[in-house]
Amino acid sequence: MTQESKDEGATGLPASEEQSTTVTNKGASASAFQTATKSVEKGKSSKTVKSDDGDDAKKPANLTPDQFNRLLSLNPALKKEVESMEPAKVQDMMKTLSLADVLAGASVSAKNKKDMASYKFWQTQPVPSFDEAKSIIEDGPMQEADIDKVPKEPRQMYPGFEWVVMDLTNSDELNEVYELLSNHYVEDDEAMFRFNYSPSFLTWALKAPGWRKDWHIGVRASKSRKLVAFISAIPVELRVRKNLLKSSEVNFLCVHKKLRDKRLTPVLIAEITRRCNLVGVFQAIYTAGVLLPTPVSTCRYFHRSLNWEKLYEVGFSPLPPGSTKQRQILKFKLPTTTATHGLRPMTKKDVPAVLDLLKRYLERFALAQVFTKEEVEHWLLHDPKRIPEQVVWSYVVEDPSTHKISDFFSFYRLESAALASKKHQMVRAAYLFYYATETAFSSPHDKGALKKRLNELVKDAMILAKKENFDVLNALTLLDNPLFLEEQKFGAGDGQLHFYLYNYRAAPIPGGMNAKNQPDEKHMGGVGIVML
Repeated sequence: MTQESKDEGATGLPASEEQSTTVTNKGASASAFQTATKSVEKGKSSKTVKSDDGDDAKKPANLTPDQFNRLLSLNPALKKEVESMEPAKVQDMMKTLSLADVLAGASVSAKNKKDMASYKFWQTQPVPSFDEAKSIIEDGPMQEADIDKVPKEPRQMYPGFEWVVMDLTNSDELNEVYELLSNHYVEDDEAMFRFNYSPSFLTWALKAPGWRKDWHIGVRASKSRKLVAFISAIPVELRVRKNLLKSSEVNFLCVHKKLRDKRLTPVLIAEITRRCNLVGVFQAIYTAGVLLPTPVSTCRYFHRSLNWEKLYEVGFSPLPPGSTKQRQILKFKLPTTTATHGLRPMTKKDVPAVLDLLKRYLERFALAQVFTKEEVEHWLLHDPKRIPEQVVWSYVVEDPSTHKISDFFSFYRLESAALASKKHQMVRAAYLFYYATETAFSSPHDKGALKKRLNELVKDAMILAKKENFDVLNALTLLDNPLFLEEQKFGAGDGQLHFYLYNYRAAPIPGGMNAKNQPDEKHMGGVGIVML
């Protein structure tokens, strides 16, 4: 899951600690309270590994007591943790927090008031804690795997509720998951927008190659049989710098609003962890808009209006002071035709070429998925026989003389219900997905040429998204996105997405942002995975 954010007013996670969050999915720079960790193996020598980010982000912010208290007010669970610390340690934290830590940890809309599970729970998990030293040993697992010690049965569910496996090949059960997410999943602070994960989207997201039925976990009320909670995972091979990890990507954790005092979230996380462990998967990747211990990276959301007038009418985009509606409409107006020669929709015969190009492109990033041919076909091609509604759009650029694929780009659909609008029911949002271009491999490397090419491709992507009646194109500061966000008139949202690794310790990875929370070409090369 990704956290959606409005232009200067973000959407985020539902209130309470029982959060909807991505715990291992799709969907960056040194992130909030990003800390280093100590060796798991006793007696192992410490090999210091610097962050891939610049040193400017690490300079102490030297917070005053008032500033520090303000930061804690935006992170209630962190505040609770700090209250249990010795005064001397709190004073030391105030002195050593970096500016990047503060910017990543404190959203201007106070979105981080919402906690996913509790810090007490996360202290029991193999994840780096906030108060560990800001130096880090070499990347590696935090706990050694022992499949024989994994419990064979789930922990007992609370009285009145029971574990179930959701059969997403059954349309009725798929619709139950859809209804639960539609009514109880990610919603913004003002209850104006809520993600609308359609059955087709869920089929696409949760039935990737290698998917397992027992990783689609539900909780039902024993008497009514109503589905009241859900969590899922899909298998994914990750590369963290030079290390390959057999991992899971956890997503769509959702608890019915009326049951968020039951503390089901930690139980759900523990159960998906157990089921992954049973088949030898001991690492995971997950994302959340809230601050947990401890992000390996953080990216920021940006939004490009395609239908500014509608976005204004639903309250997503403001009217800037001194401007007019007509000026805003003209500002975001796009050509009606694309400009790239050889641009066409991707087909099945393009899969091998796109796979080759994508794999080489992603090798340039510290954190990325290692794709297979089957995964490229699943994630980038629409199959109407399997998924009725189109969820993903992909395009390639074919050289007319050599017939070689030189570029490709893609975007996927994720609508949001406009809860407060009487005129519009849905905001039709496109999310920039994966892309790649041969221009990245010019010798010698020419960043200017890469920037020019990406701006051309993304402009055409916006034109095509507009033709498909999308209202906005969303993107994060991952991949090479900082090269085109400003030129293509993407506006900064106030939402951030933190990336986490479970049972894996890694030096901080840049997320395309500098210490001022702005896109920065110097901070690219970090996050190369796009989470849904």
